[in-house]
Amino acid sequence: MRNETIRTDITVVGGGLAGVCAAIAAARLGRTVALVQNRPVLGGNSSSEVRVWVCGATAHGTHRYARETGIMGELFVENQYRNPDGNPYIWDLVVLEAVKAEPNIRLFLNTDVHEVEAYGDEHDRTIASVTGWMMASERRIRFESDFYLDCTGDGLVGFLAGAKYRIGREARHEYNEEWAPDTADDITLGSTILFYTKDVGHPVKYVPPSFAKDITQTTIPMKRVIRSGDSGCHYWWIEWGGELDTVHDNEKIRDELWSVIYGIWDYIKNSGKFQADNMTLEWVGALPGKREYRRFIGDYVLNQNDILAQRPFEDGVAIGGWSIDLHPPQGMYSTESGSKHLHVDGVYHVPFRSLYSVNVRNMLMAGRDISASHVAFGTTRVMATCAVIGEAAGTGAALCAAKGVTPRELYAAHRGELLQTLLRQDASIVGLRNEDGLDLARQARSSASGALARLAVERSGEGRWQLTSDAALLFPVDPRLDGFELLLDAGAAATVEVELWDTGRKENYVPHTLRAKASAEVGPGDGQWVRFDLTWTPDEAQNAFVIVKANEAVKLHHADEPLSGVLIFFNGGAPHVSSKLEQHKATQPIVQWGMRRKARKPFCFRALGESAAYGPDKATNGYRRPYGGPQQWMSPMREGREEWLQLDWDEAVPVREVHLTFNDDVNEDLINLHHHRTPFEIVPELVRDYRIEVWDGESWRTLLRETDNRKRRRVHALSEAAKTERLRVVVEATNGSKFAEIVEVRVYG
Repeated sequence: MRNETIRTDITVVGGGLAGVCAAIAAARLGRTVALVQNRPVLGGNSSSEVRVWVCGATAHGTHRYARETGIMGELFVENQYRNPDGNPYIWDLVVLEAVKAEPNIRLFLNTDVHEVEAYGDEHDRTIASVTGWMMASERRIRFESDFYLDCTGDGLVGFLAGAKYRIGREARHEYNEEWAPDTADDITLGSTILFYTKDVGHPVKYVPPSFAKDITQTTIPMKRVIRSGDSGCHYWWIEWGGELDTVHDNEKIRDELWSVIYGIWDYIKNSGKFQADNMTLEWVGALPGKREYRRFIGDYVLNQNDILAQRPFEDGVAIGGWSIDLHPPQGMYSTESGSKHLHVDGVYHVPFRSLYSVNVRNMLMAGRDISASHVAFGTTRVMATCAVIGEAAGTGAALCAAKGVTPRELYAAHRGELLQTLLRQDASIVGLRNEDGLDLARQARSSASGALARLAVERSGEGRWQLTSDAALLFPVDPRLDGFELLLDAGAAATVEVELWDTGRKENYVPHTLRAKASAEVGPGDGQWVRFDLTWTPDEAQNAFVIVKANEAVKLHHADEPLSGVLIFFNGGAPHVSSKLEQHKATQPIVQWGMRRKARKPFCFRALGESAAYGPDKATNGYRRPYGGPQQWMSPMREGREEWLQLDWDEAVPVREVHLTFNDDVNEDLINLHHHRTPFEIVPELVRDYRIEVWDGESWRTLLRETDNRKRRRVHALSEAAKTERLRVVVEATNGSKFAEIVEVRVYG
């Protein structure tokens, strides 16, 4: 046996996506990090050991422009390129390589931390070290750091350090939460084991083990959905243990879940109710995927009302968007729906004060153990949200280590720097503007080879949509709308009515307030461009939500290509998941208005009047995500030619580093595993080939040229500063889009 001591600036315990993103964020800011994981692979519940889909703010496409950026966004985009079919082992590699790419991270797999040395009274404690045992290596390792992040999920490090925490559900009166019970209890969400199946092309028999449960003697066949072709997370509802202790009863919970899985497979194979002769079990998990255990108390406890109100926080460091998603305590044996959902109109914000302990001065937390009530935890618990919280906590820890302050002191005295650092790193923050005084691009005048000024999608594809119910388009209005036209077919003479609504908040994409309406008479005929006297001059640039009212005599034309900043919506329709599994409030706007996976096929339309929504100034206006508009420069249709975006200064500036952010369409719902298959490996809107040029007084000189880019964010550090009055980014080719699109340019000396 070997005893070792590892000294780093920061120790992150837990190698799920929260811990991975925390470690990478801190390492990129120059801190040394020990990342300690008690399993042989990284990724936590998303890994090949458990195989849960990585869900987040998009809520499977429910929310618009909500996909995570920053480190989680990098993982999504890289996985889409390497692993479009969702192989769980390839996903493991994507996560592992992201960690191994950071020289400041020391990775310790198979290392179970079970000892914590801490000192101080119950109100003010400090962690001195944590100690873990590396399985199969006989190494007892002591980790000493200035700051520790508990990303364990179950909250073991904080518990051993004496951090204050809660388990179970708070009483309704504590935070005035509608979905909280009248009396506090220790009920949690249960755990799940998943299984995979496959068709082997020939008959396969199945003899169930002796412990397989006869599910016909339970309510499962009546109250849950069983299909022979489903596998993996389609069976998320195989859940149990919410009325037990999900940690101390983990073995009991595992055995019960196994008995049901093998019983379900017996039911599928041997009941005669399914066409499953050639099906076999390919994989059954051995590790229960836990949903909930300890939640630490921070300086702020996020609650249901914060989520539903989309409360803006002065220290908002991450976004979420998954519904408040709570499950019955009895899990798979409940006669209730497997889950009930309460949606928000758009993304919500998570404060930094919920990411550090109220009484352990050098401990931060990320993942499902953050400071949130049980009800709020119902949304923050999903893994992509845990990941962006991890990036925020890791960034906070790095700044604390650099400044020699506690997380509470960082919030009080340096939160502006924290927010701007996160924004510079492309973290998932919405509505925050760049105020970086070192960014020379903020001082420059921007111009371009051209900018899209005529907002229209005119080329019809093969699809038509009959207006049996309301449909809608969303597009930016900047500075005004002078009229509106639709391409439609009419089977008979009809009056077509349209309404223009604002969206209330700039981060929302649902109708809020009616601003204008218009109608037009149409005669029978196909391929008609119909004009509506629909005008609007908002006080500031924002999106318009234009509803086309139901009319069965009319069909709208789907376009054959998307346009960034333009979205399509459909009102109503049957739920895509059985109410046995999911219970949603159909009256909530975000539920009423869906995209039905047609986001890249908007209706053909013309917004009359010249638009400034895609001007070159948008690439330096401080926003990195859509917010009341696309917030990016976009060229006119390229027609094969090069397009450029230029910055001009009054006097020469030293250019040492150029940061570029390209459009990776954060409206596209990417996934790590097999929930759905996205038809492209690289987001088409991403710039593929480009070069950076500076003016030397007589001509343009190329500083660098990049080809085959498939990433959203690129940081180019020059070997020596180039002094210039002009800089431009020349787009030579994209990954499929007919437009050149740049979200942001930053320049540092």
